[in-house]
Amino acid sequence: MAEEYKYAEVSEKVIKAAYQVHNTLGFGFLEKVYENALAIELREVGLSAEQQQPVKVSYRGAIVGDYVADLIVDGRILVELKSVATLDKSHEVQLVNYLKATGIEVCLHQKFKSAFICVNLRLPLLVDYISGELNHDRRAC
Repeated sequence: MAEEYKYAEVSEKVIKAAYQVHNTLGFGFLEKVYENALAIELREVGLSAEQQQPVKVSYRGAIVGDYVADLIVDGRILVELKSVATLDKSHEVQLVNYLKATGIEVCLHQKFKSAFICVNLRLPLLVDYISGELNHDRRAC
């Protein structure tokens, strides 16, 4: 497979694992159920999957807050899971902030609250930091 974006091969494995989880469990469970199942799938295909990893947010060298990442895969892909009917702009802005806080360059946003799984690929370069507008040149949910 020709690499079209950073970590494409690993990203595709994560996406396939998410589809496997969705096909097996269906929809309607809490986010934590999908997180645990996805971690199992990822480990079975040889990827590391760190769950509920604390991430510190710093400002001018001082820690000003923290959040917990759902999954960090192979130390280079952030996976955020949602069990909501729709993903809105606030979810996407949250992802961009997570990418900035972690220094990780790729994020997969996965929604499990419907009959079809939804996966968004998020790369920092897809955000116009000046206007704050999101560039929707990506897989849409």
